[in-house]
Amino acid sequence: MRNILLLGAGKIGETIADLLTTTGDYNVTVADRDQGALSKIVVGDATQTMRLDVDDETAMLSALEGKYAVVSALPFQVTPKVASAAAKAKVNYFDLTEDVASTRLVKELASSAENAFVPQCGLAPGFISIVAHDLAKGFDQVKDLHLRVGALPQFPSNALSYNLTWSTDGVINEYIEPCEAIQDGKIAEVPALGGMEEFSLDGVKYEAFNTSGGLGTLCETYLDRVENLNYRTIRYPGHRDAMKMLIHDLKLGERREIFKDVLEHAIPATMQDVVITFVTASGWKEGRLLQESYANKIYSQEVNGIRRSAIQITTASGICAMIDLLAEGKLPQKGFVRQEDVTLTDFLANRFGSTYAQNNSSSEAA
Repeated sequence: MRNILLLGAGKIGETIADLLTTTGDYNVTVADRDQGALSKIVVGDATQTMRLDVDDETAMLSALEGKYAVVSALPFQVTPKVASAAAKAKVNYFDLTEDVASTRLVKELASSAENAFVPQCGLAPGFISIVAHDLAKGFDQVKDLHLRVGALPQFPSNALSYNLTWSTDGVINEYIEPCEAIQDGKIAEVPALGGMEEFSLDGVKYEAFNTSGGLGTLCETYLDRVENLNYRTIRYPGHRDAMKMLIHDLKLGERREIFKDVLEHAIPATMQDVVITFVTASGWKEGRLLQESYANKIYSQEVNGIRRSAIQITTASGICAMIDLLAEGKLPQKGFVRQEDVTLTDFLANRFGSTYAQNNSSSEAA
């Protein structure tokens, strides 16, 4: 049985702990500085809780002693502290961050590490990178690679056509920070909320626009291998314009704590959500210009007797699959590990990754 230190007792952390301990292969210590959050964790033979402040390096190193891995389900702001502690303790590291700057630090720490650093293990970045890489490698030469992901309420009922389904800090960060892309074969920075487009899927209209962090390490992986690569977040029509007004016109992008308070006070969370993944690759095969697409919708459902939201299921399944794959020797055992280092076949065959294979997925060539 492998011992895991899981940082963060929120909805995602709770789901990760449940998935890992149910297998009987992992013993999980859930740590958080908020005792109220810890009190909601169901303690059992394979699940313990610990009050821990990641700012206390001595306490962190003590908690990491004897652990196979540390898993961060905390806000992206604390990534540097957790990753640094993992490097010192020589413990395998996993996180869910979409923050570009934090991931650069993780990569730097991993350059001389004896343990594995596996960041960006959620949905986007995460699973979406695995899908994109799988589609792209089927071409002799890739022209365009477009990634689209959305975590949406099934029943939107407010002016933003949105409900809070995951980290408010994360949503704000991806709507504000510059976005990486490849344009005409060169790495570029494009503005968040730009690149607006509209499309329909299964008869439902959506919009998509640039947000930060969703590409993970794909820009580095595909530099000199693709003409155009970009990532956009899927929302219902009208959402982007409303957020642009709040962030830019009302200047809430410069006052993130106030912005967060406004959103959490006014926009309710929901368990009735849907996660959409939509990837399109075009390029040349045997002299012909072809396009292939992958589309998938995952809905909230019951997991191990507990109702989970779609974003909980997809995010937790993604990181648990990567932990499993590392333990099985199907990922590099040290240094910086990219999401695209795992094959889609191995991911979907995994007991956690299979969550993505059990839903409405499709792959088509045109």
